[in-house]
Amino acid sequence: MLPGAKRVLVEISAPQSPIFNPNGGEGSLRPEECPAKCEYRCSATSHKKPCLFFCNKCCLKCLCVPSGTYGHKEECPCYNNWKTQEGKPKCP
Repeated sequence: MLPGAKRVLVEISAPQSPIFNPNGGEGSLRPEECPAKCEYRCSATSHKKPCLFFCNKCCLKCLCVPSGTYGHKEECPCYNNWKTQEGKPKCP
């Protein structure tokens, strides 16, 4: 390093969505897998259209969809913790 020169540290923030994680949980899906996973997740609801809309939106952000058609949200903390302005769960 040259005399009188200063070192500058640069902080790099984490990406918005998780990195692919083949072991399950957040980041375990690729974006192209979201529609099929959400189709199954929303298969038991009577409100299929809004369920699919929000599930796909959540999946694209979190790259994870909880197993089953209901519950199990602890498998995907990002999916579980994303809330509406009213504080209600955004993801089905």
